[in-house]
Amino acid sequence: MVVAVSGMDSLGERAAKMKEALQKSQTITDSVVSILGSFDNRLSVLETAMRPTQIRTHAIRKAHENIDKTLKAAEVILTQFDAYRQAEAKITKGPHEDLKSYLEAIDQLRQSIHFFSGNKGFKSSDGVLNNANSLLAKAISKLEDEFKQLLALHRIGQGCKPVEPDHLFECLPESLRPSSESPENHSSGKNHHHEHQNDTLETGVFKQLTLIPPRTLPLLHDLALQMVQAGNQQQLLRIYRDTRSSVMDASLRKLGVEKLSKEDVQKMQWEVLEAKIGKWIHFMRIAVKVLFVGERRVCDQIFDGCDTLLDQCFAECIASSVSMLLSFGDAIARSKRSPEKLFVLLDMYEIMRELLSEIEVVFGGKACNEIKESTFVLTKRLAQTAQETFGDFEEAVEKDATKTSVLDGTVHPLTSYVINYVKFLFDYQSTLTQLFQEFESNGETSSQLATITMRIMQALQTNLDGKSKQYRDPALMHLFLMNNIHYMVRSVRRSEAKDLLGDDWVQRYRRVVQQHANQYKRNAWSKILQCLSTQGLTSSSVGGGSAVSGEGGSGVSRGLIIDRFKTFNIQFEELHQKQSQWTVPDSELQESLRLAVAEVLLPAYRAFIKRFGPLVESGKNPQKYIRYTAEDLERMLGEFFEGKTLNEPRRLSSLPTLSITDSCLVSKKFRMDGNISQKDENWECCIKGACEYKPRKPLSDDIILHILNLYGSCATPRDFEIYAPNASFEDPLMCAHGVKQIKSAFYSISKVFSESRIVEYSVEQKAKPAGKQEILINSKQHYKFLGRNIDLISLIKLYVEDGKVVRHEDWWYKKPIGNRETIKFPLVGHLMERLRRGSMLATHSLMGFGKDPST
Repeated sequence: MVVAVSGMDSLGERAAKMKEALQKSQTITDSVVSILGSFDNRLSVLETAMRPTQIRTHAIRKAHENIDKTLKAAEVILTQFDAYRQAEAKITKGPHEDLKSYLEAIDQLRQSIHFFSGNKGFKSSDGVLNNANSLLAKAISKLEDEFKQLLALHRIGQGCKPVEPDHLFECLPESLRPSSESPENHSSGKNHHHEHQNDTLETGVFKQLTLIPPRTLPLLHDLALQMVQAGNQQQLLRIYRDTRSSVMDASLRKLGVEKLSKEDVQKMQWEVLEAKIGKWIHFMRIAVKVLFVGERRVCDQIFDGCDTLLDQCFAECIASSVSMLLSFGDAIARSKRSPEKLFVLLDMYEIMRELLSEIEVVFGGKACNEIKESTFVLTKRLAQTAQETFGDFEEAVEKDATKTSVLDGTVHPLTSYVINYVKFLFDYQSTLTQLFQEFESNGETSSQLATITMRIMQALQTNLDGKSKQYRDPALMHLFLMNNIHYMVRSVRRSEAKDLLGDDWVQRYRRVVQQHANQYKRNAWSKILQCLSTQGLTSSSVGGGSAVSGEGGSGVSRGLIIDRFKTFNIQFEELHQKQSQWTVPDSELQESLRLAVAEVLLPAYRAFIKRFGPLVESGKNPQKYIRYTAEDLERMLGEFFEGKTLNEPRRLSSLPTLSITDSCLVSKKFRMDGNISQKDENWECCIKGACEYKPRKPLSDDIILHILNLYGSCATPRDFEIYAPNASFEDPLMCAHGVKQIKSAFYSISKVFSESRIVEYSVEQKAKPAGKQEILINSKQHYKFLGRNIDLISLIKLYVEDGKVVRHEDWWYKKPIGNRETIKFPLVGHLMERLRRGSMLATHSLMGFGKDPST
């Protein structure tokens, strides 16, 4: 119990102590609360007392911040003022010393103007802006002068310095460049026998033309951009157009381009006009692919980033030049149509087609649409005129009413003209296909040329049938038709026309030739063959005179046999005299016709001689009646169809020949691919009868045909009969001695060139002492080597003695052949002679020492 009481007392003491501690804690808490309450009052008082100080401190801080901002703004303004002053100093100096710094100064000036425009609150900003804008205007004005001066680096005084033609030629592929040895190469063009398909271009690349130095172009570009930014586009356009347009125009004029009207073209002689057309074709290619492409490249670099201005500047720059070029083509297309113009029209049409892709690219852009459209219009107009000329030619052939006849029955000039005209058309086959597509939508263009050609051939045959009616002798009429139709067939077989017209056409007309040959034999020889028949020689018909019976005689009167021989002699001599003046110009046809006559005549004559000859030989003077042996007749038949007059030696000609009146020969030049004359009047000369056949032909008429064969790679052994055995031939490449070496020289032409021919020529024949003659042939020769067309002007000189050529010289470009007499230094001339002889001997060996290819 005691323990329990003691524990309770201890717990009470503890509780009393805890109560006492809690009371003390409460007292302290109350004291702290009281103290804190007094602090709150004091802080409120302090805060009230500090608020003015805080306000002043914040104001001071704000003032410092404003001062910093003001100082920074002042620094920027001062920097802009400094930059403005620096730019002003550079601009005042001008762009000549340092254009790059000048342009940078203009950029800085623009930045200053932009800055002050955005800081209008600045007291002097308006004045600064006015000064800066005025300075910028002056700077841009100086830029215009500098731009003009840089462009004018190619100017001399008040005139424009053009691009030199040689500089333009250097940008052409090798195959199109005129060489110093070939001054006519760039002016004659392809002109009528060029194999088209752009063979002359091969795969050559056109080089870029440098019109403005490359280092200058970036400066011009920067100047142009500054002027555009300043809103001076029109001034920029005017400066560029005036300067560069004059360069383009002057460059074309120096090249040789002329602005001609339809009236100007009509007044020109055909030879002059044809040469100008050839040049124009070449100039079009140079202008579009070199000059205009170069100018477009300049525009692209100067006005890069200003597309609208770029196209407009280029269009206005070249508009005058394009107009100058196209005016000539338009004048040709609108001028009076004539058959010989068809080929130059096709040449012009082809070059326009060739350039269409370049025109699309170079004249791209809306501003060039009018220029581009003008080129398309010219292309269409050339096609239209060519097609109409085609129709004119067909109509002219069909309606030709010339009464001129060839007295010897040879090939008529109209036939030669038409056939060779057709040959030319096939040289343009792909071009004609494109031309037909301009007007045909059904796609049937492949057969159109064949159809037209057949119509022309039919019109020619119909015309020849009418002309044949002029012959009173039926035999000569059929010989004439045989010759002309055979010429048509042979020409087709040897040309591309055969593939288009087909074998059926060839075979049909060969049968026509054979029919006329048979009609000739029937009309010419049936009467004389009656003299060799036994009809009417029976004994019952004997009216008088002695009769002989027995073997061979069969009771035939000797007088009757003598009459038959007399009649035969008279008729054969008449036939010989007459038909030796007739002509079958084709050697194979000539021989086959002679053979056909011989096969009928000679067996009949031999049989008649064998049977009745003894009857005549038994009497007096048998040779008076039996004048000829069969061999004599055969020999005399060999003189038929030679086209010679009485007492004239045997002719050498083996091809169709046309004899032109002296007045034509003197005043006009003839294209020998068909004897086509080159003027409108000459077309009338050939078609309307101004060309007349002369029974006695100059020696040059005989020789020229063989010369044409030699240069045309179609020579036969007979063509070399014009040469004397010891004749010589010399051109700048070879020197041949003797006929065999001459054969090697000409037979080698076809091995080197895929094409060769004389396309134009004129002949002058001069008499020399002792019966000698000199024949001068001014010729234009065409060759094709590795797809490249080569045209050559040449003077062929033939020295003739006793009807044979003893020396043949070919002066290229009418320059004497280099030798010891013509070269200033004889040693060099001697070396050139040795080189030509070496070349000839090597060729002679390669060609089998003059072996005829046909053997």
